[in-house]
Amino acid sequence: MQVKTASFEKVNTKNTLTVSGAEAVIKCLLEEGVDTIYGYPGGAIMPVYDELYKYQKEIHHVLTRHEQGATHAAQGYARVSGRVGVALATSGPGATNLITGIADAQIDSTPMVCITGQVGSHLLGSDAFQETDIVGISTPVTKWNYQITKAEEIPEVMAKAFYIAKSGRPGPVLIDITKDAQFASLEFSYKKCSGIRSYKPIPELNLLEVERAAEVINNAKKPMIVWGQGVILGEAEDLFRQVVEKSGIPAAWTILGLSALATDHPLNVGMVGMHGNYAPNMLTNECDVLIAIGMRFDDRVTGNLEKYAKQAKVIHFEIDPAEINKNVKADYPVLGDVKESLKALLELLEPNSHEEWHQKFKDMYKTEYEKVIKGNLDVNKKDLGMAEVIQQINNQSNGDAIIVSDVGQHQMAACRYAKFNGTRSNVTSGGLGTMGFALPAAIGAKMAKPERDVVAVIGDGGYQMTIQELGTIFQTKVPVKIVLLNNGFLGMVRQWQQLFFDKRYASTTMINPDFITIAKGYHIQAKQVTERSQLKDAVKEMMDSDEAFFLEVKVEQEENVFPMIPTGAAVSDIILE
Repeated sequence: MQVKTASFEKVNTKNTLTVSGAEAVIKCLLEEGVDTIYGYPGGAIMPVYDELYKYQKEIHHVLTRHEQGATHAAQGYARVSGRVGVALATSGPGATNLITGIADAQIDSTPMVCITGQVGSHLLGSDAFQETDIVGISTPVTKWNYQITKAEEIPEVMAKAFYIAKSGRPGPVLIDITKDAQFASLEFSYKKCSGIRSYKPIPELNLLEVERAAEVINNAKKPMIVWGQGVILGEAEDLFRQVVEKSGIPAAWTILGLSALATDHPLNVGMVGMHGNYAPNMLTNECDVLIAIGMRFDDRVTGNLEKYAKQAKVIHFEIDPAEINKNVKADYPVLGDVKESLKALLELLEPNSHEEWHQKFKDMYKTEYEKVIKGNLDVNKKDLGMAEVIQQINNQSNGDAIIVSDVGQHQMAACRYAKFNGTRSNVTSGGLGTMGFALPAAIGAKMAKPERDVVAVIGDGGYQMTIQELGTIFQTKVPVKIVLLNNGFLGMVRQWQQLFFDKRYASTTMINPDFITIAKGYHIQAKQVTERSQLKDAVKEMMDSDEAFFLEVKVEQEENVFPMIPTGAAVSDIILE
C-alpha cells in the first residue's frame, strides 16, 4: 500500500503551523481523539516524550513497567472502550518487547496503534545501538506497518494508521519513526483518512445472500447459532439479541463473544469449544443448520474438522473474506458489516420458538450440572474450587463487573461461571493465549471505564509473567481488583500431563513467593483466603474498596476443568469427568 492511494477528509490548510516531527506525532494523536497512551521511554523515542511533556493536560501517558505491559494495557483499553489503544516504545528491545501484545491484538482483532522510535535514517542497516528491523519483525503480526524517515510523512501516515486499525476487521498497526524525522520540522496540517484505494474494509452486502440465509433459517428444524466477537466489534449486540429472540434459536458463544448477550438470557446456551458446555458442543453435530456470526471457526471451537457439523448447512456471517471457507465450508456465506447484515436478516425472519429443540439443550444442561457444575460449586468438598470464587464475584458484582482473565484453568472457570449483564464485559486473550495478559489489560480496562468494577482473575503462573505492572498500579492509583487463584501449579499444563502424559508433572510445580508481601510492597491492599469460611467476606471487602486490592485465594491444587474435548477429537467426543 502506498500512502498516495489514501483519501482524506478536507481540512482548512490556511492555518498551518511549523512544528517538529515529534510534536506532530502528539498533535496527530490529539486529532484522533486519543487521551490515554501506554508506554516506556528510551533514546530513539525521546523527542516524542519531550513533546509529550508539554501536553500532559491533554494526554495521559501511563508509564508501564515493561513494553509488553503497555500493549496489553492498550488492548484492555481498546476492548472495553471500543476505541483504538495506543502504545509507545523506543527502538531495539523496546520495540521487540511489543511483539507479543501486537500478535495477541492481531489474532483477537483488537484496534491498536503502536509507535516506536528508530535510529537515525543515516544509521539504518548499520547495526547501530538499539537498532532492529521492527517493520520486518512485526510484518506477520500487524494489519499494516510503516517506517517514517521524513517528518512531512507523519500526519498522513498517522491518519492512515488509525483508519486501518479501526476499520473493517480491526487490528494492530505499527509506525516506526526515525529519530531525525522526529527532530526535523514540517508544516503541520491534519486530515483524517477516509479511505484507501487498495483496501476495502467492509464488503458490500449482497441482499440475495441474506435472503437465501433467511430462507434456510426459516425452514430449519434444529438450527443453532454460534456467535463470536464480531458481534461486539460491529456494535450489533441489540440487533443480535432481536435476531435470537425473534427466531427462537439456541445461541452459543466463543470466549471472545461472551457478554454480547446476557449470560442469563433464556436462549443463551453457553460456550462452545474445548472446555465449553456439554449441550452446544454435542448438538453442534446434531443441528440441521449452523449459523456462525462474527466468528472464525478456531480449532479450539471446532475440534476435529473432519467430524465438525458435517450434517448441517452452514451459514457464515463474516466481515473478513479470508475467513470464509478457511476452516469450515460455508454453504451460505454472507459477507458484510454484521450490523447491516443482521438488520437485513431480522426483517426476513419468521417468528419461531423451537421449543422441542431447545428442550434438548436444557436436558443436556441438567446432565452437565449433575456431573460437573454441581461438584464445582459444592461447598462441602474439602478444598476451595475456582468456580466458587467466580460465583462470589458474581454475587458481589450482580453481573455488572468487567472480568479480565489470564490464560489457563482459571480462564476457563471465569468464562464458564462469570455472569454478565452487559457487553464488553469479558476481556481475555483468546487466539494467542498469552499468559501475563490479565494484569496490564485490567489496568487499561479500568482506565477505559473508571465507573465500572474491573476484576482481574489470574493464575499464579501468568501473574508472575507481568507482576511488575503492580508498579504501574501503585504509581497511577488505578483501582483494579486482582484475584489470584493460587493452586501451586501451571494448572492447565498439569491437567494435560495428568490426562495424557501418565501424570508426569514435568516442570509444572510452582514454588511461589509471598504474594501478599509483594502486593503490600507496592502499597496495595492485600488479603489471603485459605478457608472457604473466609471467602465471602474477603470478596465483599475487595469489591467494596475504592482502591486497588489484591486477593489471593488458595484453591484446590489438582482440580481439573471439565468438560474437555481432547486435542484431535470431535466436539461430540466431549469428556464430562
